[in-house]
Amino acid sequence: MTSTVTPPDTRADSDLHPVDLPENAGRAALGIAIVLSAQLMFILDATVVNVALPKIDADLGFGPASLSWVLSGFTLAFGGLLLLGGRLGDVYGRRRLFLGGVAVFTLASLLGGLAVTPEMLVAARAAQGVGAAMAAPGVLALLTTSAPDEAARLRALALFGAVSSGGMSLGLLLGGAVTDLGSWRWTLFINVPIGLAILALAPRFLDETPRRPGRFDFVGAFSATGGAVALVWTLIGVPEHGWASARTVLGFATGAALIALLAVTERRVAHPLLRPALLRSRRRIGGLAAIGLVVGGQLSMFFLAVQYLEGALDFGPMTTGLAFLPLTLGIFGMSRVTPRIIGVVGPLPMVAVGAVGLSASFAWLSMLSAGDGYLSGVFGPMMLNGLSAGLMFMPITSIVLGGVEPEHAGAASGLLQTFQQLGGAVGLAVIVSVYAAGSVPGQFLPGAQAAFLTSATMAALAGIAAVAGLASRRRAATLAA
Repeated sequence: MTSTVTPPDTRADSDLHPVDLPENAGRAALGIAIVLSAQLMFILDATVVNVALPKIDADLGFGPASLSWVLSGFTLAFGGLLLLGGRLGDVYGRRRLFLGGVAVFTLASLLGGLAVTPEMLVAARAAQGVGAAMAAPGVLALLTTSAPDEAARLRALALFGAVSSGGMSLGLLLGGAVTDLGSWRWTLFINVPIGLAILALAPRFLDETPRRPGRFDFVGAFSATGGAVALVWTLIGVPEHGWASARTVLGFATGAALIALLAVTERRVAHPLLRPALLRSRRRIGGLAAIGLVVGGQLSMFFLAVQYLEGALDFGPMTTGLAFLPLTLGIFGMSRVTPRIIGVVGPLPMVAVGAVGLSASFAWLSMLSAGDGYLSGVFGPMMLNGLSAGLMFMPITSIVLGGVEPEHAGAASGLLQTFQQLGGAVGLAVIVSVYAAGSVPGQFLPGAQAAFLTSATMAALAGIAAVAGLASRRRAATLAA
């Protein structure tokens, strides 16, 4: 059976918000809240330790060359294992793998908070990434299966987009607060009570999904995981080693060879890790390209803006986290209305307007000058960025997952989040390279201006990719009529 693409639901708003709630609406809402709490925990950990890195270095003695592995260890495991996690959830049950991943993530968080050596902390961060990769692909599948009706499904997807995009800035706020008020160790310990609560409540409010029978695709699992790990590992090292270094070229060549092996294998096996049909839709390919470009562009906010706030404006960790509130509130505020908007206008106008706003926010930041302060130079672009990102994430997620059969939802979710992770790695590598090429020693703005314009270009390309995919679907429907 091949996956099909269904058009977005464009019913009237009154149809999407029925007066009579389904009988299981309360239980379903709690299930959705539990799953979103886990997703927020995973996303937070991508940035929650960022503002604590100087104190981690001072406490454990990493050194400048190895400190980046506190972030990269998590990203490498998370991004590299997502496709495998999605397939395992399809085969063994998404709730089971979700709970197993949360358990691994929670234990790793505890061990990371207790770390006494750099090696112990990096290993714990990598284990967190493994747990997140096991659980995260099931998040979207469990969200859609827990929703009692289409209105609840759209609201859940909107909240997922808000959590996935706003969670990174919320991580800076939380990380700054606990680091300033307590210790960097609490950036990891804070996951333990959340994880234990999820483990206790999820079996009561989440139903297990049907398993997909069939032999496990070991060659596909090896090539997909190895290819993703090789690409993420290579991209993480680009800012340090350069695009033309032997390490970078060999890493890309290895990743490309393994992805080619995956493509050949998936066409031949009876039960593929990644169904080729998922990539036959221009609509879905456009959505995947868009999500990768959006996340990649957003990394300038969390790399460059943090440096500007802490370096040029002398903000502390907690103040830096608070400075991201306009972005966070813009994303979460927009998530409250996107389900109604998509029911009225559909995803195409939302993606187009969001891409224009996102690109404008980065172009605005590129005009920062030495005389600017937070209110004059950063507040406005951050608010526009949050509103625009919040407008885009829900329709893009809906585009990628639209028309996927329930038994393949885990694989589709893993594919979506793999593109998010790879997009972030590519975006960060490109942004750091552009920043380094244009930087002047002792000055922040020269390199940052070009890097913010690079993010603006990524946002514009994201809009073009998504709109092109949606437009091709509309043309096909018109010709069929």
